[in-house]
Amino acid sequence: MTEATDEPIDPQARGPEAVARAFANQVAYCRDNQAPITASVCEGLRALLDGERGGAAMRRVRKWAGPPLADALPLRVAGGLHALQLAGAEPALRPIYEGLAPTDAAGRIADALERHEAFLLPWLDGPPQTNEAGRSWGFAAAMLWLASKGLPPRFALHELGSSAGINLMMDRYRFDLGGVTAGPEDAALQLAPEWRGDRPPRGSFEIVAARGCDVAPVDLTDPEQALRLKAYIWPEFTSRFARMDAAVALAGAAPPHIAKCGAADFLEEVLAEPKQPGVTRMLMHSVVWQYVQPEERARIEALMAEAGARASKEAPLAWVSLEADRDTHRHELAVRYWPGGEQWQNLATAHPHGAWVEWTG
Repeated sequence: MTEATDEPIDPQARGPEAVARAFANQVAYCRDNQAPITASVCEGLRALLDGERGGAAMRRVRKWAGPPLADALPLRVAGGLHALQLAGAEPALRPIYEGLAPTDAAGRIADALERHEAFLLPWLDGPPQTNEAGRSWGFAAAMLWLASKGLPPRFALHELGSSAGINLMMDRYRFDLGGVTAGPEDAALQLAPEWRGDRPPRGSFEIVAARGCDVAPVDLTDPEQALRLKAYIWPEFTSRFARMDAAVALAGAAPPHIAKCGAADFLEEVLAEPKQPGVTRMLMHSVVWQYVQPEERARIEALMAEAGARASKEAPLAWVSLEADRDTHRHELAVRYWPGGEQWQNLATAHPHGAWVEWTG
């Protein structure tokens, strides 16, 4: 079995060794981010790679044709197993999810995989939907930073890979970013990550429009789809379930605008629309870039470069990225803007779900 090493990880690697490496990396990623239960589940799955247990799901995992790390293969299986636990359909998994770390965890997981093949196999068909309100701190902090650079503090948000559109509702959230606040004081969803380092710039911003895209949007007003989204939440972080419930309620009152289409097609459409003087157009995404194919990434980069060349101080363009670094097991907030800030600048490093933030901008 391939062990975790200190070598840089190739997210596009394929084959049995890459599958084993993906599970080893996910175990380390979870442990480094205070998620021992999810680490135990992924460790149990990893232990099954060398044997024949686990039925059709594990046979498909062992022969995975795509890049398992970029495809987030371990979290696809873990999401399905967590869904079984949430539904109470597999009592034998309960000790694992209660953090008891049973010595026969791999066997319990194998039994569940074999007993629930029909339910679990579809979880392998698409990437995890890890929409998380706690990550919207990054977009709020980025808007404060961009405003401090002289960009108009009125923003039109365009999100790639919106999933359920939780970030698109952030105009209804309250943020406390190391003592720098933004958003309505009486917001139902209050976000205050542990702040390390300097504070972001003080100021204010207004979100004048927000829409996004996803190849498979999640409808938070559908209880089954909302439950599926909850299954991707790491069970250790109970506060995330509360945030999800708050987001479900907000979507019920006024759902976000999400187009069912690819990222580059969506971006091409919004960039072709007339620019509004006094409004900063902001492309944003979180934990999405790894799922975008290289050719589509290149198209997105070309579209942004072309639009950036046409941007002006009165109608600027910004790009905000909050993505995972699989080598450091942290998330990186990076920003670039046109005109005047064409090079990427890293502003912060953070916990994957926004529990803490270390500001470097």
